[in-house]
Amino acid sequence: DLVPQLENYTSTLPHQRSRGRPSLEALRKTRLHQVTFTVEPGLEGTQTTTGSVSSLVTEEGHEEEPSPQQKAPVRFGWVTGVMIRCMLNIWGVILFLRLSWIVSQAGILLTCLIILMSVTVTSVTALSISAIATNGRVTSGGAYFMISRSLGPEMGGPIGMVFSFANALACALNTIGFAEVVTDLMKEFGVVMVDSVNDLRIVGVITVTVLLVISLAGMEWESKAQYFFFAVLLVTFSNYFVGTFIPPGEEKQAVGVFGYRSKFPLPTTKLFIHSFISGNNFFQMFAIFFPSAIGILSGANISGDLKDPAVAIPKGTLMAILWTTISYLGIAITVGSCVLRDASGNMTDILMGNITDGCVGLGCKLGWNFTECIESHSCKYGLANNSSNQVLGQVSGLSYLITAGVFAASLSSALGFLVSAPKVFQCLCRDKIYPYIEFFAKGYGKNDEPLRAYLLCYLIAVAFILIGDLNIIAPLISNFFLCSYALINFSCFHASITNSPGWRPLFHYYSKWTALFGAVVSVVLMFLLTWWAAVITFTILLFLFGYINYNKPKVNWGSSVQAGTYNLALSYSASLSGVEDHVKNFRPQCLVLTGPPNQRPALVDFVGSFTKHISLMICGDIITVSSSVSGTFMSLVCATGLGKLKPNTLVLGFKTNWRESSPEGIDDYINTIYDTFDSNNGLCILRMMDGLDIFDQFDVDNVPVKDNTQQAKTVFQNDQGKKTIDVYWIADDGGLTLLVPYLLTRRKRWHSSKVRVFIVGDEQNMEEGRAEMVALLKRFRLDFNDVIIMTDSEKYPQARNLNRFADSVDPFRLHDEQQEGVSVEELRQTAPWKISDKEFEVFKPKSARIVRLNEIIRRNSQHAALVLVSLPVPHTDCPRVLFMAWMDTLTCGLHCPTVLIRGNQQSVLTFYCQ
Repeated sequence: DLVPQLENYTSTLPHQRSRGRPSLEALRKTRLHQVTFTVEPGLEGTQTTTGSVSSLVTEEGHEEEPSPQQKAPVRFGWVTGVMIRCMLNIWGVILFLRLSWIVSQAGILLTCLIILMSVTVTSVTALSISAIATNGRVTSGGAYFMISRSLGPEMGGPIGMVFSFANALACALNTIGFAEVVTDLMKEFGVVMVDSVNDLRIVGVITVTVLLVISLAGMEWESKAQYFFFAVLLVTFSNYFVGTFIPPGEEKQAVGVFGYRSKFPLPTTKLFIHSFISGNNFFQMFAIFFPSAIGILSGANISGDLKDPAVAIPKGTLMAILWTTISYLGIAITVGSCVLRDASGNMTDILMGNITDGCVGLGCKLGWNFTECIESHSCKYGLANNSSNQVLGQVSGLSYLITAGVFAASLSSALGFLVSAPKVFQCLCRDKIYPYIEFFAKGYGKNDEPLRAYLLCYLIAVAFILIGDLNIIAPLISNFFLCSYALINFSCFHASITNSPGWRPLFHYYSKWTALFGAVVSVVLMFLLTWWAAVITFTILLFLFGYINYNKPKVNWGSSVQAGTYNLALSYSASLSGVEDHVKNFRPQCLVLTGPPNQRPALVDFVGSFTKHISLMICGDIITVSSSVSGTFMSLVCATGLGKLKPNTLVLGFKTNWRESSPEGIDDYINTIYDTFDSNNGLCILRMMDGLDIFDQFDVDNVPVKDNTQQAKTVFQNDQGKKTIDVYWIADDGGLTLLVPYLLTRRKRWHSSKVRVFIVGDEQNMEEGRAEMVALLKRFRLDFNDVIIMTDSEKYPQARNLNRFADSVDPFRLHDEQQEGVSVEELRQTAPWKISDKEFEVFKPKSARIVRLNEIIRRNSQHAALVLVSLPVPHTDCPRVLFMAWMDTLTCGLHCPTVLIRGNQQSVLTFYCQ
């Protein structure tokens, strides 16, 4: 035995190999090697124990050698790996290029509302991420890893593909933001390469290429670059907030900068009413701003590079949201309080004296008249007309530091997304869920860098940089990330609601209801922001989901979907137990005595033809060393199933070698049939005349051992064409004899087959009998219109067939009347299974009817696809061997599968609606 240790549990991780604990079998077969210990004196009176630890050697003799020492990869803590990285990605281009414009359109209060709405969504998502990240060890793959391991590959695969693409788009978004600032600076200095649009594209492509080089250099260089950008941003923010307290001169006032004035916040908010009425949409503002909040997953996306993801992701993500929220609110409030919406920049617009007649705008109360540019919509300055970096630069102490901040924010965000997308995509490729992408799974170096995925992300980013329009890309990114947030929140909710014992997150500050709220809000926002993008997103997800659901990848991650399925099955099974059986809901739930199912494929395929997606099929194998197979069978019947999900019909193969079997073997076979009837179950016995693929269930020693587990193809897997299914409904068993062929005809392979029903009748009333049966079948809603009356079933069989039957049972007769001086009781002591002459004569009329019915079946059904015959119920005093001979006689001489079938005499068909 091994003491409990962490290494024994690492085998549960994907892509991990571990020694693991020995099996019970290995423990029982262990040979303990001799272990010696020596005790040597240590320093300062201590003792040092040396020696070897006893090792477990199984019969296989495998012992695992320790792996050679390798250089440890770079790992980050919660500050450097998550918080700083998330803050840098949240402080993106929207902050410097669009925030002041949003304030001009929505006002301070509604801008703060937009910020808080975004923070609400991201905060709830961060709580869900924290719960998922602390529910076991998280390896590389970030959001995709969390969703896929929680909801399974069907949901994880599509979101992994979309999320990787969204990160590549976000890289393009921030690169375009950087390129916009650079081209604006170029214009100021009169530098033009081609034109404004193409200059933007050229700068963007060059920038993302440089970022690719940094990424390819490794995580160490990438993290150093991020530290530098973070320091630049801190200096930039300090410069801005200090500048808001510096009294503006006339030059700044001309461009709309007036510093803190008590009149600014409320009037600026009122302007939103006019802006909203004139066509500006609140949710358009939200859609443009929301991409600034998508950086909360940046730390989680590099989960494989964190020292302790379970600690780093919750702590770093939530702290990043807190500090960035404060900074966004602070800038929105201060810029709205210090800068007018519209200004001309003309020094001559200053008001002389207190004359404000005809003056329009808030500038009138501050001594400036910007009426002309406001009415002509020609104002070049102010919140509504300048980009945010120009406005922030005008407010700050040193304007050039704002430009540096724009560079740092856009480049850091672009670099972060350029790193995130390949790492998520690499994890997706390694799971082998989708074809043709495994090429990008290969990692390089000590940090397992996805260099191939880097190049793919680079090409995607370049393609969208060539579009060159920030406002077009932003709503698309918002939609993709909202979809990711919705699934992350739903993953947390679903894992909580299923009550799986494996859901034990160390992070307790979450609620399944807040997670559900976050999921619903995310989906609603997708359609409110950009409905057409939401439709496209869900279409892509459904397509990717359908592909995985169709191919069913061979992965098992213990997802909450599995736990939910178990809960539903358990709940429905329990609820069914309290529901009384009804004839309309009867389904043939079959216990199939297949032995090893691959050795009797015809039984499996036959039952599957009428139970798949409809009912229950349980394959049973009786392995016993006792003398009573029958008793073991009854134990199997009693133990099989759960509640109402238990068998009501037994299916077994015909005992073709009954003549060569031992008397005990025949008894066991017949007793199984008797026990089936005694337990009030239906019975189907399948006989295959072409090929012996139905092995003897009860002579275990005669069953050949097959190493090949692949199931052989049987006739039940073939298209039956327009062959007939012949039903010889001799006895009314409740309708099971008719229900099985009806269920067969619902299958594609049997759909074209025509069902013929044969019944016993007399020639005088033949038409009347046929009409009555057709009417009955119609009332049962069975499309069996071909009814054939067997008017000659009472005729005596041909002598040669009757003699053949007599010869088949002759070895099993006592012939007691031919032996003088010996009583039947004395003969039965030596052969109790044999048929006495009296018993043979008593059952001779029934034997003749069995032989005659076989003649009719062979005459009418030689070319049928399947024959079903009502199985006669044996009397308690009927010899077992005689009943075995009857079943053999009924089904002999046919080259198609034949089924002896009998219901439990309770109706399984009804023509009533209640």
